[in-house]
Amino acid sequence: MASDDVANLADSLAKTQVDESELSYKGQGLKLDNAQSVEKMVKAIEEFDGLRALRLEGNTIGVEAAQTIAKALQKKSDLQCCHWSDMFTGRLRAEIPPALNSLGDALITAGARLKVLDLSDNAFGPDGVKGIEKLLKSTACHTLQELGRHCCILAAALTVCHKESSALGAPLQLKVFIAGRNRLENDGATALAQAFQLIGSLEEVHMPQNGINHPGVTALATAMQHNPQLRVLNLNDNTFTKRGAIAMAEALKHLRNVQVINFGDCLVRSEGASAIAETLREGLPILKELNLSFGEITEEAALEVARSVQHKDQFEKLDLNGNSLGEEGCENLREVMEKMNMADKLGSLSDDEGEPEEDDDEEEEDDDDDDDEDVEEEEEEEEEEEEEEGEGEEEKSELNQFSTPPSAPRTPDVSTFLSFPSPDKLLRLGAKRSFLIQQQVDVSDVSKTVEAFLKISSVYKEDDAEVKSAVLESIDAVLCKAFLTPSFQGLSFMSSLLVMLGLLKVQTFSAFRPGLKTELICLLMDFTYSFSFCDATRILFLSKENKNKIICSSILLPRIMSSTILESITMHLHAFP
Repeated sequence: MASDDVANLADSLAKTQVDESELSYKGQGLKLDNAQSVEKMVKAIEEFDGLRALRLEGNTIGVEAAQTIAKALQKKSDLQCCHWSDMFTGRLRAEIPPALNSLGDALITAGARLKVLDLSDNAFGPDGVKGIEKLLKSTACHTLQELGRHCCILAAALTVCHKESSALGAPLQLKVFIAGRNRLENDGATALAQAFQLIGSLEEVHMPQNGINHPGVTALATAMQHNPQLRVLNLNDNTFTKRGAIAMAEALKHLRNVQVINFGDCLVRSEGASAIAETLREGLPILKELNLSFGEITEEAALEVARSVQHKDQFEKLDLNGNSLGEEGCENLREVMEKMNMADKLGSLSDDEGEPEEDDDEEEEDDDDDDDEDVEEEEEEEEEEEEEEGEGEEEKSELNQFSTPPSAPRTPDVSTFLSFPSPDKLLRLGAKRSFLIQQQVDVSDVSKTVEAFLKISSVYKEDDAEVKSAVLESIDAVLCKAFLTPSFQGLSFMSSLLVMLGLLKVQTFSAFRPGLKTELICLLMDFTYSFSFCDATRILFLSKENKNKIICSSILLPRIMSSTILESITMHLHAFP
């Protein structure tokens, strides 16, 4: 779901109309390493009078090539739109900052006034962001309206850009912000929230799948109140819990122009959904779409949400799929929508997880309590660290308050990682991470083993060698422990894995995350080629043509696995999109 949202958003940016003033090399797959490789492109740029948009996405550009292109851009003062997403594939991270610096300096030299800067789908990390920091703080970005990228450094640069542009009498009017699948987590979200609150002109915010928990969600909620023209708020696949959802519901009471709310896969839970329903009854008069899918919402709260949209004249779609309504609850929800003459506005309920058991309710409350304890512990530790540091240090600058963390993050334990997994938390477990995770996972419980496998898999990054290796080592350790345990139910493990991936339909199943399948395929491919999993047999189970490329995936399974299970995996994975 979140992956589809990000893809659609990127495509939306790509379709920005600039008439005949655009020069496009979009998606040509060019490998541009040196000056010679960009001769034709440079000539085209130089000869293009009134160039307003340059599309370089879908190519791979080296340092020398970027420097050569930059020289041609130094005279293009009319340039307004730079669509530069996905243009460093296969490049070393060390190459990216100088390449971006060259291009950014050229825009500054040219005196360009940008409206669109899209650098999404460039996995260049904090160092790469530093390559555009100078550009973002320059007058070239004072007119920026659409921005795709991430991180705390970017938040600091946006803040400086806004203040400097305001001093010149033309404040930054950023309207669209997109940062999907960037693992901003709470620190990044909080830093950006401060920038958003200052800017105040946002109309669309898209931050799906960023590992943000309720502290970050609460910070964003506060910031949204200061953006009265906000129309679209997409925080799909983050972890609100009831605290974050209630904070966001309160913030939405201050907004009148919101048309689309996407809090799917956000665990808003029943109390959070009820709070959102209350906000809907009181305000949001022109709301068109509401997505609260896969949020562990029960029947009573779901019915509250349904009734709250009754008098929204422009309302078009309500998504409550994947919650905990049960068959009777789903039917009651349909009846309520039908009585309001809004049956056609209700989305599918095919993935409903059934009524929660009492243990599930207790577990939900425990999870929220754990969240509270984690925050209190973090606050106490921060206070202790501040006392130890003393009062002798002065603030260096307003920029450093954003870009430099006040103290080093504490080392997470395994339970923290498994509760809210992220690449950073996995790496910070240290060299013994695989052993620590192996000891933590109770392989006597098949469901817990599957859940641990999927949570570790969820932080897998194909383009980050360190994270990739850490994920593979950790999974190898867990599965070795499991399959070498005589009492471990291997067949049950495989069946549960298929169920939690949503590949097998079971009445009481709990799907892990809809966006995980592609990541799992990539992980299994690397797992096969990188590790010798116990005394295992390499089995090729999937070979499929997918548009422009062949995906050939393998998995290592113990010899005890039956051919029936392997055939089942093959059959279901052939249905992957």
